[in-house]
Amino acid sequence: MTEPVFLFDVDGVLIDSGAAHRRVWAAWADARGLDPGSVWGATQGRRRVDTLRLVAPHLDPAEEHALLNRLMAAEEHTVRAYDGAGEVLRGLAAGAWAVVTSSRGEATRRRLAASGLPVPAVRVCAEDVTEGKPSPEGYLTAATRLGADPRHCLVVEDSPAGVAAGRAAGCTVHAVTTTHTAGQLARAHAVFPSLRAAVRAATGHG
Repeated sequence: MTEPVFLFDVDGVLIDSGAAHRRVWAAWADARGLDPGSVWGATQGRRRVDTLRLVAPHLDPAEEHALLNRLMAAEEHTVRAYDGAGEVLRGLAAGAWAVVTSSRGEATRRRLAASGLPVPAVRVCAEDVTEGKPSPEGYLTAATRLGADPRHCLVVEDSPAGVAAGRAAGCTVHAVTTTHTAGQLARAHAVFPSLRAAVRAATGHG
């Protein structure tokens, strides 16, 4: 069978950064007198800028970005690639996959490299779109850059917002239960326990 073009989310799919991000957002919420649980719920699948607009529209975005950057810098050493992620990515043809993430471009490039993962030529990051997930803009942009029909693309996601974005783009969506339950990811075309299983279902290997 013809293999699809793969469009991967990064955090929660390729890189296990959930605990680090949760600590960062909890520390930030405490510093700003906000409820950490509510803030964490608002971050899921969203760009940082969109989260700040949602939970703290009264605060200066530049100051909040600076604080979040400092908090995240202290957590970078705890971030790791998911088991098998490097093997999966290196098994795909160059130019047949991209990443679409709510994280910023330089942080994404640096984190992929530091985790020992290949860095694809096509990376659609927070600053590359006008609307973050659940908007389909990121996935449509990645498909265009790869010269692929979205209907022939397979999105791998871990959040409801990401699943919604992939579906709205017209892609097939495989979800992995790394950060959310299968029930929360029910809008995906299929749900899997791992990245390797999600890719294998589409290619027969991985």
